[in-house]
Amino acid sequence: MQTRSFKGKVALVTGGSRGIGAGIVRRLAADGASVAFTYSSSEEKALQLVSEIESTGGKARSLKADSASAEQLRAAVARTMEAFGTLDIFVSNAGILTRGTIDTYTLEDFDRMVAINVRAAFVGIQAAAQEMNDGGRIVIIGGNTAIRTAFPGGSVHSMAKAALVGLVRGAAIDLARRAITVNNVQPGPTATDMGSPHAERVKPLIPLKRMGNVSEVAGFVSYLASEEAGFITGASLTIDGGYVA
Repeated sequence: MQTRSFKGKVALVTGGSRGIGAGIVRRLAADGASVAFTYSSSEEKALQLVSEIESTGGKARSLKADSASAEQLRAAVARTMEAFGTLDIFVSNAGILTRGTIDTYTLEDFDRMVAINVRAAFVGIQAAAQEMNDGGRIVIIGGNTAIRTAFPGGSVHSMAKAALVGLVRGAAIDLARRAITVNNVQPGPTATDMGSPHAERVKPLIPLKRMGNVSEVAGFVSYLASEEAGFITGASLTIDGGYVA
């Protein structure tokens, strides 16, 4: 694994205890950043991840926060500042997937999907930007369902991911005066606890005929968080093996 130097940098990742989020936490820590991350219910996995990073000489801090709560998200940013004194990289990764066809989807599920998949990204960007150093990096983890829904029962999830595309474009313009970049990474089917059960159904739709690896998404995020990517902002970039090609 090729690493970048984030020595002296501080990152905050929401939903970082498992899946793609944990992969991003591991990669940023391996690249030298001090990493705080939030978790909602996976406390054991969160503590294990902190121990893993610290055992290799890295710095990590787990923060319990429900992304449906604006207050808890803002508190996570404040606690990151208290722990590490600064903030350079913010990754909004937390998300949920609740399937259901449009004629049966409940309003309660709709509201929670929007709260965690859309409002939390807005709250996180706003809170992080208020504390972030100029020249910082903000990365949103969306999904390629913003472009292709593919299966019944995904309308609300697709809507939420599509909303992030517009949010990132506007945020990038708003924060450009401070040289803070804002980008949206849109993974396709990825080998995680959430994605693996659907592997055999979706692999035939992927030109590369395989699921994505968490490390591939994490490496992409690391690049967007680096100095090299300073001229990329407002972009929604797919990493999906050609799924939407």
